[in-house]
Amino acid sequence: MGSVAEVLEIVLVLPHEERCIKVSREKHIWDSASTAGIALPALCHQGYCLTCAARLEGEGEVDQSDSLVYLPEDRQAGFVLLCTGKPRSALRIRTHQQHKMRAFRKQNGLPAPYSWTED
Repeated sequence: MGSVAEVLEIVLVLPHEERCIKVSREKHIWDSASTAGIALPALCHQGYCLTCAARLEGEGEVDQSDSLVYLPEDRQAGFVLLCTGKPRSALRIRTHQQHKMRAFRKQNGLPAPYSWTED
């Protein structure tokens, strides 16, 4: 008999409001937000384009092993990719950080792919 996956509370700090959702440790945060009716940016859904980038506020851990390109420097700076990130603890996450993550990578000589949301 399979075990029930732990469900964690995630606070999403959106541009104009905060929303709290429950996310299974086995689900991507972006998918759970979408199911809850929250529209978040995303293009590739593979953890590559940075369109879904967000930033942790405070402590917490996100499993990014499903991401095509997620770097140790991203983790150290607190960035996460919601389309491929799975929560490992309760989290508070500021969404819509694609421009800041892209700028961070460029400043540090790291790959910063183009996306349709780029200015």
